Amino acid sequence: MDAPEPDTTPFAAVSAQTSRLGRLYQSYLDKSTPYTAYRWIGTAVLLALFFLRIVVAQGWYIVCYSLGIYLLNLFLAFLQPKIDPSLTQDEGLEDGESLPTKKDEEFRPFIRRLPEFKFWHSATRAIAISFVCTWFGIFDVPVFWPVLVVYFCILFGLTMRRQIQHMIKYRYVPFSFGKARYNSRSGH
Repeated sequence: MDAPEPDTTPFAAVSAQTSRLGRLYQSYLDKSTPYTAYRWIGTAVLLALFFLRIVVAQGWYIVCYSLGIYLLNLFLAFLQPKIDPSLTQDEGLEDGESLPTKKDEEFRPFIRRLPEFKFWHSATRAIAISFVCTWFGIFDVPVFWPVLVVYFCILFGLTMRRQIQHMIKYRYVPFSFGKARYNSRSGH
């Protein structure tokens, strides 16, 4: 009369499947890590498809604007050092992790606030989510898009100007091209 209890509940089965899919997703992410150029090419193609969708559909400008603001925030975090030198000097937080300011100080490598892989992953995920949003009419809010474009351009210009001034003031370059490279054999 008593039926045997099932070994797994529906919640446990769903949890096991989501865990398995999460591990599979993470393994693909781990495998893609060394292929920086191919990852960014894929992201650029996805962004081009998103823009094509916006142009062809003639809508979803708010989604596009929101994506632009989010990508700008990611880019700024990518350009900034992990420990902001202006905060370190202003607050007197000298705990050995600030950027060198004199020639005789020890060299410390540039550590980004947002590493390249996390930047790529967040940007690609945001573009994919935005692309999916363009297939739902609820996100197609009617706006006068030229105002959004002008506002975004002004915001981008002012923000990048401030960031470049910060980079010049505290003498850090977040990119490796243009920096001196030394051979291990010759010592220079």
